[in-house]
Amino acid sequence: MVRATSMTHSALVRRLVRATALGAWLLPAAAIAQDLSPPTLTVPPQVLQQAPAAAVPLPVLSDKQAAALAALLARDSVAQGLTDTPMVVPQDQDGLVRAALDHARAVHSGRLAESDFQRDWAMRPVAWDPLPGFRDAVARDRLAAWVRELPPPYAGYDALAAGLARYRAIAAAGGWSPVAAGPDLVFGATGPRVAALRARLAIEDPQVAGTGNRFDAALLESLRRAQRRYGLNPTGTLGVQTVAALAVPVEARIRQIKANMERWRWLPPELERNRVQVNIAAAVLTLFDGDQPVMSMKAVTGRPGDETPMLTSSIHSIVLNPPWNVPAGIATRELWPKEKASPGYLARNGFRVIDNGDGTKRLQQASERSALGKYKFDFANPFAVYLHDTPAQAGFARFDRLASHGCVRLEKPG
Repeated sequence: MVRATSMTHSALVRRLVRATALGAWLLPAAAIAQDLSPPTLTVPPQVLQQAPAAAVPLPVLSDKQAAALAALLARDSVAQGLTDTPMVVPQDQDGLVRAALDHARAVHSGRLAESDFQRDWAMRPVAWDPLPGFRDAVARDRLAAWVRELPPPYAGYDALAAGLARYRAIAAAGGWSPVAAGPDLVFGATGPRVAALRARLAIEDPQVAGTGNRFDAALLESLRRAQRRYGLNPTGTLGVQTVAALAVPVEARIRQIKANMERWRWLPPELERNRVQVNIAAAVLTLFDGDQPVMSMKAVTGRPGDETPMLTSSIHSIVLNPPWNVPAGIATRELWPKEKASPGYLARNGFRVIDNGDGTKRLQQASERSALGKYKFDFANPFAVYLHDTPAQAGFARFDRLASHGCVRLEKPG
């Protein structure tokens, strides 16, 4: 957790009050715990995005430039996860140039077709034309630099690209074998399953020796690192969930890495320098000032089925002591059944039943009992989600904090 030495959590409210429009970024995690469906990962980029028929003449390459560009594309298509073997480039010059433009779009802005975006993936790549930059690179004979500058300029993307190369090497060496199911293994245990665990972890973790049948301190820390890597509570105990995570084939991990590289491509080339950034899967909010993290806090984000959407917007207002106007879906699924099962439940928990005047009713929880706590941070979005305080502080003690209806609950915003 990143904190500034001179700032307290109340700085979030103070900073937002001072800001006229602070960027709110709800971002996917860079961890490989997320996945996209395989078809979006295997379709060659030129199938999804073709350069338009050129009304404007395409740049003319020298023979030396054409040979260099073909080699660059072959290598980079693998490095960026677009292909698993070097891209076969066209031999004719126009075809080569069009392949380069297709490659540039795929690496810079992603290759997922607009129709394939899920509704809650509201963070979409902006339209981008690679031709002007390519033309300049040809004129200045800097094609290698042009290819090098195509990927998203973020450390998270670079880490995934490095991870892709590493996991491909693991796959080429034969991958790994799962650890057999059995009783939980804890520090101090011995036996063949401990030896199998050690061998399995050593494939991904060079900090632990790959041989030995004793569950020692080094193996304990390696197991905790693996659990963090796979989004599990780092207990240091080999239980059912960890056995399952370690059994996921390396090929599946490679697909997950590629999926997350694609997500990074949807971001703009530069994030707002002053922003609130929420890592949805990790359930952590970070405040950036001048593009530097100055504080961080735990959050609670959307549970499975009510996932927090990926989006960017600007925080336009802060509501103090906000009442909770309960969404109709939550009222129907959760609150009205509780009232039916235990008459008086709504009144006991501070809810008012409001007649809408059209034969329907809605629920509102008064501000002093509100599930939104003392602060609500509003920003324009089509999902009716927002950031808010909460009196339910116990949820922040959990490792798995995917538990909200889609809004983002904040640990200590004030």
